[in-house]
Amino acid sequence: MLLMQSCLRIGILCFLLIGAVHADQTREYWISAEKAVWDYAPGGKNLIQPKMGLGVWGETRAYNKYRYFAYTDASYSTKIKQPEWMGILGPQLTGEVGDTLKVHFKNMADRPLSMHPHGLRYNEDNDGADLRGAGGIVEPGRSYTYIWQLDDKAGPGPNDASSIVWVYHSHVNAVEEVYAGLIGTIVVTAKGMAKSPQDPSPKDIDHSFTTMFMVFDEEDGEEGGLMHSMNGYIFGNLKGIEATQGDRVRWHLIGMGSEVDLHTAHWHGETVLNGGRRTDVINLMPATMTSVTMEVSNPGTWLYHCHVSDHITAGMITRWQIQAKN
Repeated sequence: MLLMQSCLRIGILCFLLIGAVHADQTREYWISAEKAVWDYAPGGKNLIQPKMGLGVWGETRAYNKYRYFAYTDASYSTKIKQPEWMGILGPQLTGEVGDTLKVHFKNMADRPLSMHPHGLRYNEDNDGADLRGAGGIVEPGRSYTYIWQLDDKAGPGPNDASSIVWVYHSHVNAVEEVYAGLIGTIVVTAKGMAKSPQDPSPKDIDHSFTTMFMVFDEEDGEEGGLMHSMNGYIFGNLKGIEATQGDRVRWHLIGMGSEVDLHTAHWHGETVLNGGRRTDVINLMPATMTSVTMEVSNPGTWLYHCHVSDHITAGMITRWQIQAKN
């Protein structure tokens, strides 16, 4: 009898231990590409220095673009609303090491497009870039389901934070399509660090924000069409970046663009840890992806911007807020 009770206790313990480790998930997404109009300063003004105005960058604020959108299911009838701070970025795909991303892509635009991920594991048909593969080109009105694996090499390395960021973008004509707005992000959490099977965000973080620094060229090099943006916004029109005193925040930083896109992301009011190194400036080059951690402690409304001098002048600057803890 005692032996049976002991075995039962061991069995329950093993069940609990096994249950504590999240089983690998297949995470399913329904993503479209669609034509859209994008306004780089929807507030209609320079929200950092109102008296300075928007300069030549305000002469035309809205341009025809293409964007990725997420839907709730295969009917593509209900869009999923994104946080305000995400701006022009496409839906953020998330998972834990060991998971599979099953991405149903529907081209609802008027040109051939695709989805190509950085950093993940896939076969040739799911590369989304090389036109020889089945998913390398998706014609207007057609669909393709991409299968991407979040293996160990897609997840955080030994000196990384508990989650890291990758990008995905259209790659039929990659340069033109990224400038058009067809870019989004993928966040991979380290094995065992997800909050729950349903929520793969890291359990050691309270909030995360993603910022893409890129100069969108809207007018073939004309100064007024060089939109020095953060998530597609200029002169403080990027809003919604808020945290509370005591929070741990993960910042995912993206650099994209051309040789002019040497960026230095800088926070006022706080510092971050980057692989164990303390700093308040992160260097970004085109196609650079960096994830850093901040322990928020200093209440206030703070500037956040690229520290390259002419990028500040052209509007690559906004504000973020730390609420005092009650």
